[in-house]
Amino acid sequence: MITPLFILEPLERPLTALLEWLHTSGGLTWAWAIVVTTLIVRTVLLPLTVRQIHSMQRLQRHAPEMKAIQQRYKQDRAKQQEELMKFYKENKINPAASCLPILFQIPVFLALFFVLKNFEKEVFPKYPGSELGWLWNLVPDITQPLSSDPLSAVVLLILYAASQTASTYFMSATMDKMQRYLLLALPLIFLFFVINFPAGLMIYWVTTNLWTTGQGLVTRRLRPKPVSPEKRSSRTPPGGGDGKPKAEAETPPVASTPPRRVKKKKRAKR
Repeated sequence: MITPLFILEPLERPLTALLEWLHTSGGLTWAWAIVVTTLIVRTVLLPLTVRQIHSMQRLQRHAPEMKAIQQRYKQDRAKQQEELMKFYKENKINPAASCLPILFQIPVFLALFFVLKNFEKEVFPKYPGSELGWLWNLVPDITQPLSSDPLSAVVLLILYAASQTASTYFMSATMDKMQRYLLLALPLIFLFFVINFPAGLMIYWVTTNLWTTGQGLVTRRLRPKPVSPEKRSSRTPPGGGDGKPKAEAETPPVASTPPRRVKKKKRAKR
């Protein structure tokens, strides 16, 4: 299978072989074979994903210190970058680790695009009688663009937008607010482009987004909660520098004086 991006051919052959094996030996329809292929790809990338999660946690933990460095050297960008790189090295932070799974998923995504583009001509004829679609009776043909079937387009586009927004929400927790809002808005902008993608490619995209969302939920549950400072109330005894309550100041004893006698006035005799 020769494509304009011939460099992707080493990925296209294994993807095609895996889809055919899942269809013949696994007894799956082509649509469900794409779902299982997506899960296998994400499982293979799991070590990189773990590194990504640890890197994001370190970035979040040291975010106040990095912000302080940026403020300290905001007038000297070169010095700022130098100090940040030094800080990354001292704290074993790799900012690029958060991008590794995405960088490896892009070639798989493009390779699957070309596999599906030539699927109906080069693969499907080998299996007469099989269906090109059938994912809960939703996808009529995995090789056709979404725009060819309005019902499939509406359902898959809603699933895509919701899953893409959810996955972006969890994976952009350490980003700047403006960057995060921009990433959350991108799925709505992409709707006008992905409607011309093959339905099988959208199945892959939605499945990987759901995986990322589930991964984000698990990560949040396993992440240790930050220890919040102890709240003081009116009943909390005042503390000294060592955290122990200060001793009450001793008041000097008041000298006792005998009670003063008040003379009673005698009543005048009548």
